[in-house]
Amino acid sequence: MRSFTVGKNDADKRLDKFITKAAPMLPKNLMYKYIRLKRIKVNGKKSDIAFKLKEGDIVEMYINDEFFEAAQDKYDFLKAPKSLDIIYEDENILLLNKKAGVLSHPDEGEYVDTLITRVQRYLYEKGEYNPKAENSFAPSLANRIDRNTGGIVIAAKNAESLRILNEKIKNREMDKRYLCVIIGCPKKKEDTLTSYMIKDEKKNKVRVYNKPFEGGKTMITEYKVLDTRQDLSLVEVILHTGRTHQIRAHFAHIGCPLLGDGKYGTNEMNKKHGGYKKQLLYSYKLTFDFKTDAGILSYLNGKTFEADDVWFRTEFYNNNL
Repeated sequence: MRSFTVGKNDADKRLDKFITKAAPMLPKNLMYKYIRLKRIKVNGKKSDIAFKLKEGDIVEMYINDEFFEAAQDKYDFLKAPKSLDIIYEDENILLLNKKAGVLSHPDEGEYVDTLITRVQRYLYEKGEYNPKAENSFAPSLANRIDRNTGGIVIAAKNAESLRILNEKIKNREMDKRYLCVIIGCPKKKEDTLTSYMIKDEKKNKVRVYNKPFEGGKTMITEYKVLDTRQDLSLVEVILHTGRTHQIRAHFAHIGCPLLGDGKYGTNEMNKKHGGYKKQLLYSYKLTFDFKTDAGILSYLNGKTFEADDVWFRTEFYNNNL
């Protein structure tokens, strides 16, 4: 028999989710059977698979040791690089400056070197993350940025912070600003663009139209041209919707694709300006703009954070693009 005390990060988790993490080798059909037979109990009593655990609950499992994962001395995230550009850190969150080229999460091509594995290694080596003590929570990213885009990413150190951040992002209670370099200059130096898009899943590319249509999604992009040098413009962008490739597709739609964008831009113009293989786009500024209660993260309300080293901004003003 093994006994587990539910910690703060496991509170509000369903019993079956907790068991799956605590005893990863236990088949689901056996898990359900053992719950029915009271070989898995909560606070000494029979429970339901959907029961929401509370901090301090005792989960007892009268099952064979073979269903529990053997203790590990090493974890996959320890193979990740130590490199991590931290803009801000406290007991609940990390604000990270992700560089272009770094994945936010593992995919089929890269499992070890990602932003989240770097975060987990960092917190593990600081003593703030112990996988053996966590049955269902691991440090997580609240937002993600495409591999070839740089910018601010928020990491949550605990389950409550992640829940709040997900809620605030969903309700658009954060002001995120982007910088990009576009080819040409829009007719208006400041404007809010409204268009309609549909995604081609096979090509992983967005098509944009001026008029609404059945199945189309509205995309709203606010921008301000900060400066123009020859045939390039430095632009600040605010997204009022969060569509796939929104900034890239919207500026291409008005005839001003992002420099370096091979999907929506032109190879001819990209080659003319150094042959960049990644779009010049950065999520460079973040303001917490809470309209509702933010619980343990209330102290962040009104605070603004910025990634100062946006490499292409310097290159733009030095006329090196």
